Amino acid sequence: MDAIVFGATGFIGRSLVAELLGRGQRVAAAVRNDTLTPWLVEKGVDIGGLTVVTADITAPLEGLPEVRDVYNAAARYAFGLDVREARATNVIGAINVLDWAATLPGLRRVVHVSGYRVSAPDGEPDYAGLGAYEASKFEGDLAVRNRARERGVPLTIANPSTVIGPGQYLGLAGLVRDLWEGRLPAVPGGPEVFVPIVTIDYFVRFLASIPESPAGEHYWVLDDATPRLPELVRTVADQMGVRAPRRSVPVGLLRRLPRRITGADPETLSFLSTERYPTASARSFAAATGLEMPSADDALRTWADDLVAERFGAASPWMRPYGFHTVAGSRTWIAGDRHTPDHVLLHGLPMNADLWAPLAARLHGSALAPDLPGLGRSAASGQPVEAWLGEVLSQVRTRPVLVAHSLACVPALRYAVEHPDRISRLVLISPPFLQAPGPKSARSPLAASVLRRMSTDRLAEMLGIPRGPEIDSAAADLRRPGVARRVVEAMRTVHAERARSRELLDRVSVPVEIIVGSADPLVVPVGHPVTELPGAGHYPQLTHPAQLAGHLEPVPGPLRR
Repeated sequence: MDAIVFGATGFIGRSLVAELLGRGQRVAAAVRNDTLTPWLVEKGVDIGGLTVVTADITAPLEGLPEVRDVYNAAARYAFGLDVREARATNVIGAINVLDWAATLPGLRRVVHVSGYRVSAPDGEPDYAGLGAYEASKFEGDLAVRNRARERGVPLTIANPSTVIGPGQYLGLAGLVRDLWEGRLPAVPGGPEVFVPIVTIDYFVRFLASIPESPAGEHYWVLDDATPRLPELVRTVADQMGVRAPRRSVPVGLLRRLPRRITGADPETLSFLSTERYPTASARSFAAATGLEMPSADDALRTWADDLVAERFGAASPWMRPYGFHTVAGSRTWIAGDRHTPDHVLLHGLPMNADLWAPLAARLHGSALAPDLPGLGRSAASGQPVEAWLGEVLSQVRTRPVLVAHSLACVPALRYAVEHPDRISRLVLISPPFLQAPGPKSARSPLAASVLRRMSTDRLAEMLGIPRGPEIDSAAADLRRPGVARRVVEAMRTVHAERARSRELLDRVSVPVEIIVGSADPLVVPVGHPVTELPGAGHYPQLTHPAQLAGHLEPVPGPLRR
């Protein structure tokens, strides 16, 4: 084998395996349980050169294949660990890997992944002051260096900063989540705090190139251009369309205040530092190997999109590409094909674009699914929804089927009336202005507070649909500041404009089809084709997606700008 990777199922390890395989290497992946192979297959990685082996580095290693390069990316990364648990992997495990590597006759290099805060001169690790995670990493770093000298093992240590990318939900990701959910009233630390980043793609390319360089060098791998923490928070806030805190809280005060007030884990506070790090050798190595560090701002913005799409580890994105875009002066969440979709899908209340996942999986062709302004993940817009929709569709070069559900039926109708040449057909699903009005309590001033505090199970029960990832996604958004209030305001607006919305049906010139569930029928007769799905309610795209998909195939038509 060319290489073995310990910690191959971890955030860094699995991406390193993918990088090595992509370079044509034969790679042994040392794991306890094989969650790696499905992940690689999902990512489209050719696994022909992969061998999965079972290994537990907390015990002496034996019976593993001979390799040329040894990568140790195994670590117990968590706060609140007890000392024994932390040392088992971060200290004892690291030494066990090095001792095993020393027995390999064809060993070229051991690459040990450490951390930018833990590589330091000799000294005793301060478990009481630093906490078990950081202190064990510090001890492990020193132990690996000393053992390598004793046994004559060619060693390179890579000291990465916060590694960001899809799948990273620890450390700095917690601060981003607090920002997204409106629970970050102030930036922790002072204005000069420096929490550097490096992207996962750059870091694994760096690691994969190390064995070809001389041994003995140790690299601090991080982006010196990472903005200071307050500016970093503003960059991420701007990407997500949320308000960044204007104040900061000094680290000293955070240490003195009770955790129930600050919400800050004491073990994270040592990372709030103004220190800079010796990156010259890493930058020189990167230049020699043709590696270019991506823009820190671009990396942070992309990572913010990933975190929101993945619900900070609670969900998997159902449509790509995805991300925030500026539409009508505000940040809008858009998933799918922004330029040549066959379908444009507009969600209703109190949902977001994830509502369409079961249906989109059954449609032929591509789809575009945004979150409406002020709802779901999109920020509120100062412009009317139809103006926002016009700007979204201004980027579309096809004549798609415009599919709208519930609340979205009204702006979709207005767009169809004003721009009949831009769409091939209009499909209205459960148009509320043609159905029996909902209860007055849903539009009361207290409804927003009730909706925001409602459990996910209760929300599913209220909507009459089974709980699934789409409900989980909607419930998560309703708990964010302002979203539930805007849902209730939209309900009031739809109710107040029922008669005006019906009039729009008489003015539309493109083909129109109305689809409702038999349990949620029309109460107003219309002059357009109506399809009633047996057994369905207000959300047929969730309960009857296969039946609904058959009615949504696009009408062939020319591309047009």
